[in-house]
Amino acid sequence: MTDAPSMPRAEGRWRMLAIICLGVVGVLATWFSATAIMPELIREWGLTPGQATWLTNAVQLGFVAGAVGASLVNLPDIVAMHRLMTAAALLAALANAALLVTGPQGAIVVRFVTGVALAGVYPPALKLMATWFVRGRGLALGFLIGALTLGSSMPHLVRAVTEDVDWRAVVWATSGSALAATLLFGLAAREGPNPFGKATFDPRQSLGVFTNRSLLLANIGYFGHMWELYAMWAWILAFAAAAEAGMQPFPFGSASMLSFVVVASGVIGCLAGGWLSDRIGRCLTCAGMMLVSGGCAALIGAFFDGPPLLLALLALLWGVTVIGDSAQFSAAVTELADSAFVGTALALQMGLGFGLTVIAIWGLPLFADWIGGWQWAFLFLLPGPAIGTWAMLALRARPEAGRLAHGAR
Repeated sequence: MTDAPSMPRAEGRWRMLAIICLGVVGVLATWFSATAIMPELIREWGLTPGQATWLTNAVQLGFVAGAVGASLVNLPDIVAMHRLMTAAALLAALANAALLVTGPQGAIVVRFVTGVALAGVYPPALKLMATWFVRGRGLALGFLIGALTLGSSMPHLVRAVTEDVDWRAVVWATSGSALAATLLFGLAAREGPNPFGKATFDPRQSLGVFTNRSLLLANIGYFGHMWELYAMWAWILAFAAAAEAGMQPFPFGSASMLSFVVVASGVIGCLAGGWLSDRIGRCLTCAGMMLVSGGCAALIGAFFDGPPLLLALLALLWGVTVIGDSAQFSAAVTELADSAFVGTALALQMGLGFGLTVIAIWGLPLFADWIGGWQWAFLFLLPGPAIGTWAMLALRARPEAGRLAHGAR
């Protein structure tokens, strides 16, 4: 891509952003569809704690396999993005619907396939959006990650409003939304007027994530962020359910509704993070968000027994800041990586980052058992935002950081 000042603003870019975001909301609703109905699955299928954990982690592992595999063959830079997203969204809808006809062992397999499919939607969507936005990319990415956040929260909302309805309603609703996303991507999505360079198959390009110092720091920041994010999203329902047992009235009426509000509140953080990063800089925005979210992880246990209002406010602040920086790590990759292999760099960044989420999601309930309950369990997540903050401040000090957000470090 050439320098941004010489590029006119793409006509219809906001319309295309809306199309991409709507599609992402629809297909990402499949991510936590099983997690939102975990209490029912534990009762009906007789799941052990280990099986319940791996039912969530299977999606993460599938995403890792899909993203790393795609990056190794440079798939996001070879196949047309909207075609890849259409096929992957259809696969996500079918794999998610397979929960209706399988048992515990088969469920883990189809959740893995769902994760593979999501790896064919999320990274390409980021790259597709970037072909429409050069200036204002941080805010546009904020909208896109906001869409991911909203989609991820939707199963909790469906479960909260259908508590007296069979759990299969959540699976039907999320599969239907993914199918709608398939149609939207296939019929309306297209590449913008500022394309990245065309790539040929070259597995060595994946090593750039490790050999490019500035790109490595951006990725370390992302890895710290991811250590915290998905473990919080995966287990906030368990934390809320444990707190609900001893607190009346409970914030927002139920543990499921609190979980939805907390995850969905991240949309505000994504937009605020995008707006801030285009003005005060990617590095400062990411470091600031991680400092606040890490503080929330450290303090939320103090309000496990109430007061309900303070628990709700701190949980909302955490929901806003834990995801508010996410888009900016991806924006940094589009600005620091070789332009012909941006899709590969994004896919590998996400594949490795989601690999860390598998460990965090697996380890957090074990830590909770070790310390005797969920009240202080989120202390387990603190190393992530601490290391991530250091990495982004270190990146800000490097000369390459001048390429971020047109000089806004």
